[in-house]
Amino acid sequence: MSFDPASLTYDANGLIPAIAQDHVTGEVLMLAWMTAESVSRTLVSGQVTYWSRSRQAFWAKGATSGHVQKLVELRLDCDRDCLLLQVEQTGPACHTNRRSCFYTAVQNGVEVITADPV
Repeated sequence: MSFDPASLTYDANGLIPAIAQDHVTGEVLMLAWMTAESVSRTLVSGQVTYWSRSRQAFWAKGATSGHVQKLVELRLDCDRDCLLLQVEQTGPACHTNRRSCFYTAVQNGVEVITADPV
Protein backbone atom coordinates (compact mmCIF):
# COMPACT_ATOMS: atom_id res chain seq x y z
CA MET A 1 0.00 0.00 0.00
CA SER A 2 1.50 3.33 -0.99
CA PHE A 3 1.64 6.18 1.50
CA ASP A 4 -0.11 9.52 0.92
CA PRO A 5 0.73 12.36 3.36
CA ALA A 6 -2.82 13.67 2.84
CA SER A 7 -4.06 10.55 4.67
CA LEU A 8 -2.69 11.89 7.96
CA THR A 9 -4.78 13.82 10.47
CA TYR A 10 -3.63 17.44 10.67
CA ASP A 11 -4.81 20.14 13.09
CA ALA A 12 -6.86 23.18 12.05
CA ASN A 13 -3.65 24.88 10.85
CA GLY A 14 -2.68 21.94 8.64
CA LEU A 15 0.05 20.80 11.06
CA ILE A 16 1.00 17.48 12.60
CA PRO A 17 3.48 17.04 15.49
CA ALA A 18 6.66 15.18 14.61
CA ILE A 19 8.99 13.69 17.20
CA ALA A 20 12.60 13.21 16.11
CA GLN A 21 14.34 10.23 17.70
CA ASP A 22 17.90 8.98 17.26
CA HIS A 23 17.53 5.75 15.30
CA VAL A 24 20.43 4.04 17.13
CA THR A 25 20.08 5.14 20.77
CA GLY A 26 16.33 5.80 20.90
CA GLU A 27 16.99 9.22 22.47
CA VAL A 28 14.20 11.72 21.84
CA LEU A 29 15.86 14.72 20.21
CA MET A 30 13.11 17.23 19.54
CA LEU A 31 9.50 17.91 18.64
CA ALA A 32 8.56 20.08 15.68
CA TRP A 33 5.67 20.48 13.26
CA MET A 34 5.13 19.30 9.72
CA THR A 35 2.63 19.95 6.93
CA ALA A 36 1.66 17.47 4.21
CA GLU A 37 4.16 19.23 1.94
CA SER A 38 7.02 19.02 4.46
CA VAL A 39 6.29 15.30 4.94
CA SER A 40 6.46 14.88 1.14
CA ARG A 41 9.71 16.88 0.91
CA THR A 42 11.22 14.76 3.67
CA LEU A 43 10.28 11.50 1.98
CA VAL A 44 11.61 12.64 -1.41
CA SER A 45 14.90 14.17 -0.21
CA GLY A 46 15.65 12.05 2.86
CA GLN A 47 16.49 15.25 4.76
CA VAL A 48 13.94 16.07 7.43
CA THR A 49 12.01 19.22 6.57
CA TYR A 50 9.69 20.80 9.12
CA TRP A 51 7.28 23.73 9.04
CA SER A 52 8.46 26.70 11.10
CA ARG A 53 5.44 28.22 12.81
CA SER A 54 7.37 31.38 13.76
CA ARG A 55 8.74 31.99 10.26
CA GLN A 56 5.75 30.51 8.40
CA ALA A 57 8.17 28.71 6.09
CA PHE A 58 9.66 25.30 5.39
CA TRP A 59 12.68 24.51 7.54
CA ALA A 60 15.12 21.88 6.27
CA LYS A 61 16.80 20.85 9.53
CA GLY A 62 20.46 21.80 9.36
CA ALA A 63 20.27 23.94 6.23
CA THR A 64 22.07 26.80 7.98
CA SER A 65 23.66 25.09 11.01
CA GLY A 66 24.88 21.91 9.34
CA HIS A 67 23.09 19.90 12.06
CA VAL A 68 21.18 17.82 9.53
CA GLN A 69 18.61 15.14 10.27
CA LYS A 70 18.65 12.31 7.76
CA LEU A 71 15.44 10.29 7.77
CA VAL A 72 15.94 6.60 8.53
CA GLU A 73 12.28 5.69 9.04
CA LEU A 74 8.95 7.49 9.30
CA ARG A 75 6.38 5.99 11.67
CA LEU A 76 2.74 6.95 12.21
CA ASP A 77 0.88 6.64 15.48
CA CYS A 78 -2.35 4.63 15.66
CA ASP A 79 -4.56 7.71 15.16
CA ARG A 80 -2.40 9.02 12.30
CA ASP A 81 -2.15 12.39 14.08
CA CYS A 82 1.48 12.26 15.24
CA LEU A 83 4.72 11.23 13.53
CA LEU A 84 7.84 9.56 14.85
CA LEU A 85 10.88 10.34 12.74
CA GLN A 86 13.77 8.01 13.35
CA VAL A 87 16.78 9.99 12.23
CA GLU A 88 20.51 10.06 11.88
CA GLN A 89 21.40 13.32 13.62
CA THR A 90 24.54 15.24 12.65
CA GLY A 91 25.59 17.49 15.55
CA PRO A 92 23.18 18.88 18.15
CA ALA A 93 19.44 18.76 17.44
CA CYS A 94 18.55 21.68 19.73
CA HIS A 95 19.00 25.35 18.82
CA THR A 96 20.69 25.75 22.25
CA ASN A 97 23.51 23.59 20.86
CA ARG A 98 22.55 20.57 22.99
CA ARG A 99 22.10 17.06 21.65
CA SER A 100 18.40 17.05 22.62
CA CYS A 101 15.82 19.74 23.30
CA PHE A 102 14.76 17.74 26.38
CA TYR A 103 17.62 18.76 28.66
CA THR A 104 15.55 20.06 31.59
CA ALA A 105 14.29 17.51 34.11
CA VAL A 106 12.02 18.08 37.08
CA GLN A 107 13.50 16.22 40.03
CA ASN A 108 11.85 16.47 43.44
CA GLY A 109 9.95 19.54 42.28
CA VAL A 110 13.08 21.35 41.07
CA GLU A 111 14.18 22.01 37.48
CA VAL A 112 17.59 20.49 36.77
CA ILE A 113 19.62 21.05 33.61
CA THR A 114 20.87 17.62 32.53
CA ALA A 115 23.08 18.56 29.56
CA ASP A 116 25.38 21.42 28.67
CA PRO A 117 25.78 22.85 25.19
CA VAL A 118 28.40 21.02 23.13
